[in-house]
Amino acid sequence: MTSLTLEKANTIINVALATARTLNLAPLTVVVLDDAGHLKAMQREDGSTMIRQQVATAKAWGSVSMGMSSRSLADVAEQRPNFMNALVNIADGKVMPVPGGILIRDHNNRIIGAVGISGDVSDEDERCAIAGVKAAGF
Repeated sequence: MTSLTLEKANTIINVALATARTLNLAPLTVVVLDDAGHLKAMQREDGSTMIRQQVATAKAWGSVSMGMSSRSLADVAEQRPNFMNALVNIADGKVMPVPGGILIRDHNNRIIGAVGISGDVSDEDERCAIAGVKAAGF
């Protein structure tokens, strides 16, 4: 089993932010959580608005707690809105069912954490998250 170390979490963040700068995206906030939903690392770029940390955390937390990407949670919300409303309520609002939160899996496909990004449009947030996770070797 590969673990989500602080070094790997920082690689995810650094590559995600570098990708965002290459794409000239709006300032991002990147949050990396472990498999229990606890904060492993977080960075907020200069100019990233104040609520972005909570949004990025909710994208990652929803992903790791439900075992699916926040994009998949958006699909669930569309297909089963009553379920999603109940889930968000049960989770005290800590779930954000929009793209930008992805799972981090080890080489055995075991969930070891999640990354959530907020700051630009959700598809671009997700694109940066994927780049970071791949660069970290997951």
